[in-house]
Amino acid sequence: MKILVTGFDPFGGETTNPAMSAVKRLPATIAGAQIVPLVVPTEFKRCATVVRSAIETEHPDVVLSIGQAGGRLGLTPERVAINLADGRIADNAGYQPTDELIEPTGAAAYFTQLPVKAMVHAIRAAGIPSQLSTTAGTYVCNDLMYRVQYLRATEFPELRAGFLHIPFLPSQVVGKNGQPSLSLADDVKGITAAITAIVTAPVESQSDAPA
Repeated sequence: MKILVTGFDPFGGETTNPAMSAVKRLPATIAGAQIVPLVVPTEFKRCATVVRSAIETEHPDVVLSIGQAGGRLGLTPERVAINLADGRIADNAGYQPTDELIEPTGAAAYFTQLPVKAMVHAIRAAGIPSQLSTTAGTYVCNDLMYRVQYLRATEFPELRAGFLHIPFLPSQVVGKNGQPSLSLADDVKGITAAITAIVTAPVESQSDAPA
C-alpha cells in the first residue's frame, strides 16, 4: 500500500505550520505502507492541482491530507467535506472567496472513505487526544478535502481519501491565552497511529456514501 500524506505550508501570518512539519517527520513506512510526504500551498486555486499531480505520479492507494486547526484540543479526523469555499482570511495568494461553490458540478458534500472512528480510537490508544469531526470548515482545508473527493468521484475511483486536522504547536500559542496546543512529537505519534488504522482497519460502512 502507498499513502500520499499532504501538509499545508504556513498561512495567516504564521511562520510555521504543524501540518507541514509533522508530515516531513513521518517515517518512510508505517504498518507496512509506503509513505509519500507532500507539502501543498495554502491556496484555494493551487492546492488540489499539486495533489492531483502527485496522484498521477505516485499512484497512491490513499491520500491523507493534514491541516492546522487552531483552537482544537487534539487530532480530529474529518468525516465530510462540503461544496463551499468561504475564506475567513485571504489565502497565501491573496484570494478570499465568499460563499462560492468549489465544484459547480460536484455533490453538495462527500464523505471520506477512511475508517475515521478507528482512527480516533488508534490515536487515543497512543495517548493523544482525538475526536471525530463533522466539519472541516470552509477554508482551504475543506477545499482540498472536497476537491480530492471530487477527483476520486470523477477520475480516480479506486482511491481512498480523507483529512485530519491537528492543533497549534506550543510555540504558536505564546501570548494567545487559553489556546490549546500539541507538541510536534505528539502530532507525529498521533498521525502515525491514524495511518496504522487506515492500513489495518476495515472501511466503515457509512464512510463512502455521498451526501
